[in-house]
Amino acid sequence: MNIKSEFGRFLQTRRGQLQPADVGLPMYDQRRRVPGLRRDELAELAGVSESYYTRLEQGRSSNASPEVLDALACTLRLDETERRHLHDLAGTARQSRKVRPRRLAPEQLNAATRQLLDVLGGVPAVVLNRNSDVLAWNPTGHTLFAGHLDPRSPDQPGRRPNTARMVFLDARVRDLYDDWPKKARDVVGKLRFAVGQYPDDPALVELIDELVTRSTEFTALWSEHRVRDWDIATHRMHHPLVGPVDVIQQAMPLPKSRGQRIVIVTTEPDSPSRAALTLLAQLSTSSVEHQESIQKPAYPGSSNAWITSRT
Repeated sequence: MNIKSEFGRFLQTRRGQLQPADVGLPMYDQRRRVPGLRRDELAELAGVSESYYTRLEQGRSSNASPEVLDALACTLRLDETERRHLHDLAGTARQSRKVRPRRLAPEQLNAATRQLLDVLGGVPAVVLNRNSDVLAWNPTGHTLFAGHLDPRSPDQPGRRPNTARMVFLDARVRDLYDDWPKKARDVVGKLRFAVGQYPDDPALVELIDELVTRSTEFTALWSEHRVRDWDIATHRMHHPLVGPVDVIQQAMPLPKSRGQRIVIVTTEPDSPSRAALTLLAQLSTSSVEHQESIQKPAYPGSSNAWITSRT
């Protein structure tokens, strides 16, 4: 992935999404040759020369100062997450010649994180790495998000589910979300944010290449250069076991973990969604206890069921 090109494309795309009226400029000519602001208009508003801004957008200059980047972010009406992304892209562009991409060893969970998953009990929780691979989930988290998959798959690096891949390429996961386009935009925005932070990660590059190749919907959203940080998200889910559930997903970084985060799901107290999630937790626990009691391997064909056998 050419990070200089990513930096320039981000500027160009966001410039095209601004209209002159958005920044207080008169609209003299309704038949403009380009969508959004022209380069000269943006450069003037940001206080830089047009030639310098053009070099930035074309990837021919990587020496923009923090002050210039902040001026561009202000002119482009970027929010805080987008501003950080712009700085990330610019910083990595300056160092791109010094960094050699290298594949990291498969990530593992530390004992403290596994204890945290156990303590959460019936509260759905999933641990993800910076590429959105599932490193671990508790029984309720597994049943809520991907009960049709083998619950042991996160323990095997070569089989780990990836939430971005599931949202775009797994019909069962897609059907979980009442507003799938919103969920899809969130996923793409978080991958965009990860690219700015970890441009030299080959696994991240491969994931994006795969999604661009296999999903036209992903490709269209990726071209918008929208950025989203991990924080709080709300979704209405339609679960095959308990019906509609309005969930609140909170993502929190894990200390000393190179970009790992835990996603915890809650619901409003005394609501039908809380009752549905409580029932789901009971079903998940009952399934685990039953499978542990019979002490036999999972039948391969059981992956078609929503709650997969556990050993």
